Amino acid sequence: MAFTLTIDCGGGGIKGSVLDEAGTMRAQPLRVPTPYPLHPDLFVKTLVQLGERLPTADRVTVGMPGMLRHGVVVATPHYITRSGPRTRIDPDLVEAWHGFDCRTALAEAFGLPTLVLNDAEVHGAGVVAGTGCELMLTLGTGLGCALFDGGVLAPHLEMSQAPVRWGMSYDTYIGEHERRRLGDALWSRRVRNVVDGLRPVFLWDRLYLGGGNSRLITPTQLARMGDDVVVVPNTAGIVGGVRAWSLGTAR
Repeated sequence: MAFTLTIDCGGGGIKGSVLDEAGTMRAQPLRVPTPYPLHPDLFVKTLVQLGERLPTADRVTVGMPGMLRHGVVVATPHYITRSGPRTRIDPDLVEAWHGFDCRTALAEAFGLPTLVLNDAEVHGAGVVAGTGCELMLTLGTGLGCALFDGGVLAPHLEMSQAPVRWGMSYDTYIGEHERRRLGDALWSRRVRNVVDGLRPVFLWDRLYLGGGNSRLITPTQLARMGDDVVVVPNTAGIVGGVRAWSLGTAR
C-alpha cells in the first residue's frame, strides 16, 4: 500500500498528514504557522521539517496558493510579502518566487515523487464527483479557485486577483481580513453576492465551498445560494492529496 504525505499551505498556516490509498489519514494533521518573510528555501525547509514529524510516506502532494504551471510558480500572492498577507510586498521575494520550480525542489528535498498544485485544486480533488462542470472555491486568507469538467482539471484561473468592487480583488473582498472587519453575517452576504455574480460566468453543475472560513457562512445566506452549492469539510485540502495523483488535466 502506498502512502501519501499531503501538505496544505495557506497564508496563515501550513498543515499536513499522511494518507493511505483510500484517503484515510494515518496520523492526526499537524499544523505550523506560515513563517514570514518566506523565501522559497525556507518554504522547502518548513515543509520537510513538517514531514519529518509524520509517518513515512511514498510520495508527496503539496497544495499552495497562487498560479502554478507544471509545478513551477508563476505568481504567489501571500508569500511575496514581508510579514504575511496584506503587508508590504518585497521585490526580492517576488523575484525569488517567480519561476521557482517548486516541484523539483521539493522532490529533491524529500527524495520522493512530488506533485505540486494550487491549494484549491488539491481541495477540489478531494470532493469532486467527476461528472459535469464542478467549481471549487476555497475561503480562507483569500479566495482559491479550481474548475473541473468530468473530473478533468482545467488550467488554473487566478480568480483571487481579479477586481470585484471598489478597486478590491476577490482576495481582499471576501478574504479573512474583511470577514473579521465585517463580522460573519455581513461577510456571508458578500460571499453570496460573489456566488451570484460568478454563476453566469461558470454555469456550474455543482459549486463546492471549502477552506477554513466556509463553515462560517450563515445558514440563511447558504440556503439562498441554491441546492447546487455545497459546503465541504476543510480536511478535503489534505484528503485530496491522494486523488490528485489520478486527476486528468487539460493542461
